[in-house]
Amino acid sequence: MQLSILRRLLPGFGTTYGPAGDGPFPGILILHGSEGGWSGWSHRLAVILAAHGFLAYPHSYSRSGNAWNAGAIKDVPLDRTAEALNALRSFGPCSGKAGIYGVSRGAEHALLLTSLMAKEDLPDLPDAVAAHSPADVICGAFDACKWRDKGDPGWQAWDPAERAWTWRGSSDHLLPTTPIAIEAYPGPVLLSHGLKDDVWSPEMTMRLAERLKAHGRSADVHLYPGEPHVPTSEGENRHNADLLAFFGKHLS
Repeated sequence: MQLSILRRLLPGFGTTYGPAGDGPFPGILILHGSEGGWSGWSHRLAVILAAHGFLAYPHSYSRSGNAWNAGAIKDVPLDRTAEALNALRSFGPCSGKAGIYGVSRGAEHALLLTSLMAKEDLPDLPDAVAAHSPADVICGAFDACKWRDKGDPGWQAWDPAERAWTWRGSSDHLLPTTPIAIEAYPGPVLLSHGLKDDVWSPEMTMRLAERLKAHGRSADVHLYPGEPHVPTSEGENRHNADLLAFFGKHLS
C-alpha cells in the first residue's frame, strides 16, 4: 500500500501535509487557538485538508510551548506569519495560491493579519481567509501557564497591558478592544460560529459580517445551531464540508 498523504518540510518553518505526487496543490496555512501548536489539533486538521487535495501547513506561533504546555499568545510577531504564508505560496508543491484558516485565537490572528496586510496594500495577500469562532476585536495576551477556570482560587482576569500581537515590531496600534478592520481586505472571507459557543460569543461573528456589509462587502457566514466552542462530531463534519467548499472554490 502506498502513502496517499505525505509530510514535506517547509524550510525555516515546519512540516506540511499534502497529497502524494508532484502537485501542484493549493495551500492553506492553519492557525491554532490557545491550545497551542503542540496539542496536535491543527496537525489533525491539516491531514483532513490534505486528504481532500490541499497542501496544509499548521503554523505554530504560541511562544515557549512544548508537549506539556500550550505556551503563550503574547507579543506574537504577525510579520512571521506573513513570512510563513509567502514561504508556503512559493513552496515547490504549492500551486502559488494560498489561503489562511484560523480557529478561536487563531481566527483572530488570521483576520487581524489579513487586515494589516490589506491596509498596507501588500501584494502578497492571502487568496482567501476563513475564521471559525473569531473575536471581532483584538484581545489581550494569553498564557496557558497562568490559566485557571473561573471559580479557581488562582483565577486572574486578563491584564490589558499585556499584548497578544506585534506588527512591524510594535504593539502600539494593536491594543485590546480595537476592532479588527477586516473590511480592508478585498478577497473572499468565510466566517463561522457555533451558536452555543460560551467562549467567544457568536455575536462577534455577526458583528464582523455586519461590518463587511456596511462597507459593501459580504462573507460566507455559517452559524451552527446547538454547537459549542469545540464542535460535536456532526458539527465538525458540517463545518469541514463548508470549509472545503469555500477553499475549493477560491483556491482552485
